Amino acid sequence: MHLAKQLMAIPGVIAAGEYAYRGDRYTYEGGLTDEYARMASILCRANTLNASMQAEMFSSFAEHCGCRPLQGWVVRGKQVSVCAVGNFFCLLENRQGVLNDVMTVLRAKVGDISDDVMKVMYSKIGGDVTEQLV
Repeated sequence: MHLAKQLMAIPGVIAAGEYAYRGDRYTYEGGLTDEYARMASILCRANTLNASMQAEMFSSFAEHCGCRPLQGWVVRGKQVSVCAVGNFFCLLENRQGVLNDVMTVLRAKVGDISDDVMKVMYSKIGGDVTEQLV
């Protein structure tokens, strides 16, 4: 079963999907319009870039802080939260236990990311983050 379908089986999950490194390709399940899903994909990509940069900064101050490699992030609003692990995202209601259930499934299915999350995501589309611009 696809991971998004598994996440959608959790009561309180609004939508779940997968996005590409560039944010221009995505798949999703749930109660979103295609335009909203496209924007969520772009938001998740941008937030992953930002969180990755913050993890790099933390590790430059404290080498063994344990925040690298970045595994994911969570943004909690008043009624809804958004989380991402690897290149999978989930929008969920802020109900008791939903975030724990979602993170348990994401951690079990995506696993630990042992390299830079951006390199992992970019390599999935055939890119090389070390290539130089000419």
